[in-house]
Amino acid sequence: MKKIKKYWKSSEELKKGSKILNEFKNKEFIQKLPEDIFNTNKQALEDSSTNRRDFLKYVGFSTAAASIAACEGPVINSVPYVVQPDEIIPGNANYYASSIADGYDYRNILVKTREGRPIKIMQNKDAISLGECNARVLASVLSLYDSKRLKGPKVNGMDVDWDDFDQKIVSKLKSLSEQDKRVVLLTHTIPSPTTQKIINKFISKFPNIKHVVYDSISSSETLDAFESLFGIRAFADYDFSKAETIVSIDSDFLGDWQGGGYEGGYSKGRVPKGSKGKSSMSYHIQFESNMSLTGANADKRIPCRQETLKKIVSQIHSKILDRDFNNYKGLSELDEKINSIVSDVIKRIKKSGKKSIVVSGIQNVEIQKMILEINQKLSSDAFDIENPRIINQGKNSDVKDLVDGILDGSIKGILTFGIDPGYTLPIGVDFVKALQKVDLSVVFSMKENETSAGAEYIAAVPHYLESWGDYEFKFGHYSLAQPTIQPLFNTRQFQDILLKWSGDNSLYYSEIKKNWNENILKGKSWNKSLHDGVYISNKKFNPKRNKTDYKYSLYNSASSLNDNSIDLVLYPKIGMGDGNQANNPWLQEFPDPITRTTWDNYLTVSVKDAKKFGFKNFNVANGGLNGSYAKIEAAGKEIIVPICPRWGKRETDHPLLRVWEYTIASFSDYKVEFSRWNFCKSLGFNSKEKGGLGEIIYSK
Repeated sequence: MKKIKKYWKSSEELKKGSKILNEFKNKEFIQKLPEDIFNTNKQALEDSSTNRRDFLKYVGFSTAAASIAACEGPVINSVPYVVQPDEIIPGNANYYASSIADGYDYRNILVKTREGRPIKIMQNKDAISLGECNARVLASVLSLYDSKRLKGPKVNGMDVDWDDFDQKIVSKLKSLSEQDKRVVLLTHTIPSPTTQKIINKFISKFPNIKHVVYDSISSSETLDAFESLFGIRAFADYDFSKAETIVSIDSDFLGDWQGGGYEGGYSKGRVPKGSKGKSSMSYHIQFESNMSLTGANADKRIPCRQETLKKIVSQIHSKILDRDFNNYKGLSELDEKINSIVSDVIKRIKKSGKKSIVVSGIQNVEIQKMILEINQKLSSDAFDIENPRIINQGKNSDVKDLVDGILDGSIKGILTFGIDPGYTLPIGVDFVKALQKVDLSVVFSMKENETSAGAEYIAAVPHYLESWGDYEFKFGHYSLAQPTIQPLFNTRQFQDILLKWSGDNSLYYSEIKKNWNENILKGKSWNKSLHDGVYISNKKFNPKRNKTDYKYSLYNSASSLNDNSIDLVLYPKIGMGDGNQANNPWLQEFPDPITRTTWDNYLTVSVKDAKKFGFKNFNVANGGLNGSYAKIEAAGKEIIVPICPRWGKRETDHPLLRVWEYTIASFSDYKVEFSRWNFCKSLGFNSKEKGGLGEIIYSK
């Protein structure tokens, strides 16, 4: 007889006769909303019909400005995805192919508009890569209507006109250039060929300026590994639909790993294929220290600590490349149980051959070199280094030099675009204080933030749905971004501002079109490329392999830890990412796919360890989850977070079995840094990785 599986939604369902469960089983809200917060006139509120969308009014979002902008008609030079209309037809939707590149999410998208207003973000099926939409990309349309956006430029907190703003800054830039004082242009990764030309022109005008790229959640070690082997700073790309065996070591590739967007290829490989009663699909084994979305979908998931994960990568590398294990300095053998599992995995990899793929999210240069070499040795069909992803360019050493220069006063000017270092840096408060002492501080931003609080000048920039842009997310794969609505406020694009400060009166749109016609399209249709949103050239990267030293040096932290030690694992939430849309209510209400929690920071811990330490969670009368709090304390600093016990297996056979995981979210009473390294360093945790930056395991 076939056994029927029963799936439970919460641990409360495991308790027979639960009164709480019976109370809210058929109700979304047990208690009424606190009416006095929203309306002092309770009678008027009771008589009104308030729906969920009215909630947006109370969190600062408005479409009033959008209504005015939409009346001006379609944006000049934009090309709709379907048919070019003579005018906006009420009730008929128009679609525009565009792109988003906000420093964390890089995607080719389709924008649905009605009556001249963007209302929905969709997948661009013409894009071979990065055409999928995650939660943050879908929710980004709401950020366009944020009434807290800057309405225009500001100087010392006062509104000014653009002419006055430009004149004052250009005067200071000239003065600093004549005195040869250090100035830094700090931006997120902008994989735009035209923007790079504009930045180069700006720096040639003011040669004392240095461009530094800062990724708020760094992947510097992975980029360093690829650059050291192949000569360019990029990520290898992967097509999981071509793999029969997938081995993932702490890589959440169904989440945000290396830019994400791999779920489409993965799902294709998970469809059973075959005939005559025989079928097969890809086999996926996941070794990880944190319960991830990828691990939840794996055929087999092995929980491991970080030092164990490093050993696993080294073991696979030594067997696939036939290297002596003694070449891995500082590395001990795996324990018997894990070693048996890894041995079976290696046999499966060898059997699948070029249909195998091995990936890892461990931020360690040596580990990432091994991963690249394993896949090259296998000649994996799913492994692409001829068209790598170039969506991240940040380098930890450059960022460290910048921070040191700001703090010691050697840098006299800074211009930031698309990032908020006053919030994301571990010493954000000190950074903002030092910012107030420099001769020139300019922040290009959509909203006032922690960094702009210490800056003299704030340049109001538009939302990406109001902007032009061009990108090369993947080597040889080009994308265009076009505005889908007239600018709602008195804003200017970052590139247009740099052109003006460089003494060039041309527009960014003109520069894009000129650059594409001369260097990219070479006779192909501009309008077709703008219509499709993407253009794929024949350009390929020739990965000339640099000489490799197989003497790997890996720091093994196992010997320095004991049974009472605690590991802290940090990762970005799928809904929040790096937090640049932290005030977006759609994302704040988005339940985490693993824990199903919203709106808060929390510490996840296994149910077994929660019982051991006395941590409890329980449902209260209104159906909400309440429970214990934990205090993380180090170096005189502390943070208090609620506990969220998580069901699932753990590495119980390992002598160091207590693994605590800290889940990053925002909108909390506590300013949690959106970086694995940042937060731990700010609390005084010492990294077990020499060099430390980007490593995700820390102990008190």
